[in-house]
Amino acid sequence: MATKDLSNAKDLIQVKNLKKYFNVGRGSVLKAVDDISFSIKEGETLGLVGESGCGKSTTGRTIIRLYEATGGEVIFDGMNVHKLNKKEMKKYTREAQMIFQDPYASLNPRMTVADIIGEGIDIHGLYKGKERQKRIYELLEIVGLNREHANRFPHEFSGGQRQRIGIARALAIEPKFIVCDEPISALDVSIQAQVVNLLIDLQKEFGLTYLFIAHDLSMVKHISDRIAVMYLGSIMELTESHELYENPLHPYTKALLSAIPIPDPEVERNRKRIILEGDVPSPIDPPPGCKFQSRCNMCDDICRKETPKLKEVKPGHFVACHKVK
Repeated sequence: MATKDLSNAKDLIQVKNLKKYFNVGRGSVLKAVDDISFSIKEGETLGLVGESGCGKSTTGRTIIRLYEATGGEVIFDGMNVHKLNKKEMKKYTREAQMIFQDPYASLNPRMTVADIIGEGIDIHGLYKGKERQKRIYELLEIVGLNREHANRFPHEFSGGQRQRIGIARALAIEPKFIVCDEPISALDVSIQAQVVNLLIDLQKEFGLTYLFIAHDLSMVKHISDRIAVMYLGSIMELTESHELYENPLHPYTKALLSAIPIPDPEVERNRKRIILEGDVPSPIDPPPGCKFQSRCNMCDDICRKETPKLKEVKPGHFVACHKVK
């Protein structure tokens, strides 16, 4: 993917020391998102990657305010999202939308496609009558479906088509920002690239800003301008997409990248994979110091005592590791 010129773009989203903790009973707290900070510029795609359970989806849901934050701030276009009143919140829900991981579970099986797409239009009073119908047909065509699909129900579509319906629903109220929560992980490999290319085309056409959450690193590289690597509720590395793949600095990032298959049998056969040993700590009771210490071959005393801060080690390249200078 060609790098966009975002040098003059302003920050649309600023996440500052965001925390989301869940009370799991008996006085225990699960720290799903633990004091993370980043920003996303207008027109940018920030990829958020990491293993299952690292807090990626919880981050997206807290930004969109499906979850209330335990601490920190989400600033959207100058507004503190978690301090909005009812009227301001309605405005925010129009400007920030979400595409969900499971395209079947996120669509109401009792509603037709026209009603699913039109629901947001009705709530925000954007179009009525023939204009509403025309808008729904336009949206279906934009995402690669046709107007004949409007009166069908979700179960009549394939997974890829259902995800296109989910995308059309998100676009219906003309948002600025979309959280894409693993939008391709439930789809066949043959369909994944089609959906990602559709999202790229829509971004160019409508000037959208994305938070693209995924665990498929090769697909994230294709769509993202910058990538944040998350581990156990914390961001370990954050930099431009091409820089992360060419010059990974955190040992966790290096291990993730070494697991990406290479479509050249000779290279694939001879390259060295980084196998992480040790167990992932519990997010309910993480160890003091660096959360990655139990699986890191570079760990020493300072790693066990002090939590590393996310620091800029070269222009635009941030790493949370005591061993990276």
